[in-house]
Amino acid sequence: MADRGLLDHGGLGPDDAGSLGPIVLVHGLMGRGRTWRRQVPWLRRYGRVFTFDAAFHTGAGAEGPEGPDDLATERFVADLAEILTWIDLGPAVLIGHSMGGLHAWCTAAQYPEMVSAIVVEDMAPDFRGRTTAAWTPWFESWPERFATEADAVAMFGPVAGRYFYEAFDDGRLHGELSTWAEVAEEWGRRDFWTQWRKVGVPTLLVEAEHGVTPPGQMRKMASINDTAIHLRVPGAGHLVHDDAPDLYRGAVEAFLSGLPPSPH
Repeated sequence: MADRGLLDHGGLGPDDAGSLGPIVLVHGLMGRGRTWRRQVPWLRRYGRVFTFDAAFHTGAGAEGPEGPDDLATERFVADLAEILTWIDLGPAVLIGHSMGGLHAWCTAAQYPEMVSAIVVEDMAPDFRGRTTAAWTPWFESWPERFATEADAVAMFGPVAGRYFYEAFDDGRLHGELSTWAEVAEEWGRRDFWTQWRKVGVPTLLVEAEHGVTPPGQMRKMASINDTAIHLRVPGAGHLVHDDAPDLYRGAVEAFLSGLPPSPH
C-alpha cells in the first residue's frame, strides 16, 4: 500500500479500553490523505487513525486511468476494502469528506462486515444532470505551479487554498485535472440512493450551509435511514472540517463517544 500513501498515525489499539478500532479518513476529490492533519491528533483518542491517498491522487506525474472502469465508484470502493483488509484490525470507522463520504457509505453497503460506523461530510446521493464542463475554464486558469501557499490562498481563498497547497507536491498538482473531472462526471450520470439505503451502521451526516449538496438531500438521507443523524452547519463551506473546525470536532467527538468499543 506504499503507493497509496497509507499512513498509520497511531492512537488507541484495538485491545485498549474504549478503542473504536481503526479510524480511516477518506479524503475528497482533489484532496489527499495529508489534508486531514488537523483532525488526526484528536481522533487518536478514539482509535488507531489511518490516512491514504485515493487512486489518481497519489502525486505529481502519477499514471492516469487506463479505461473508464478505473474511474467508477466501484473501483474506489474496492480499493478502500483492500485497504481495510490490509489494516486487518477489525471493522473500521470511516470518516469521509465529499467524494470520500460517498466511498464510505458505498463501502458500508457492499462490505458491511468491514465497517462499524461512518461520517459523511457534505456529500449527497444524486447529482444527476450536473456536468463538469463549466470547470474547464477555471482549471485552465490554474498555473502549472503555485510557488507559495499564499498564491494558492489568493486563488482559492484561505480555507481551500491551504487545503489544496497541502495536497500539492511542491506547489504542483498531485494528479490530473481532467481525470478528477471525469470522476465527478460519473456523479452527473447516476445516483447512489440504492447504496445509501443498504447502510446499516451508525452514521453522522454533516452538511455545509454553503456546500455542494442539492438542497434537502442530506436531510432526506437521514429521514429514510434509521441509523443516521443529520447536522447542518450554519455558515460553513464545503470543507466543514477546516471551515468550522470546532463545531465539526464537537459533532464528530459526540458521535464517536456514543459508539460501542471495538470487540476486537
